[in-house]
Amino acid sequence: MMNEEEDIDPYNPFPELVIVEFTDVLDLHSIPPKQVKAIVEDYLIAAREKGFRVVRIIHGKGIGVQKEIVRSVLTQTSFVKKFVDAPAEAGGWGATIAHIEID
Repeated sequence: MMNEEEDIDPYNPFPELVIVEFTDVLDLHSIPPKQVKAIVEDYLIAAREKGFRVVRIIHGKGIGVQKEIVRSVLTQTSFVKKFVDAPAEAGGWGATIAHIEID
């Protein structure tokens, strides 16, 4: 009798394709700081392509490093019209709401 662990390929432990729904919320809690800038840039482009006019980026409250990176990307993104702290019930200063201009 084989157990499930013996059936797992150590070089590809997740052989099944996982589809994650693209939404108007991006949670950066599990993203390493070095990747935040690229992830946010790519997310904003994809959000615009999907027609989202408003998105919420959750960066956490912490010491503000991720928030600074997120706000820097938003400032440099030509199609972001404005951004503000999220309302208290949506993360407060631990999340940023960005308004996207759609063509």
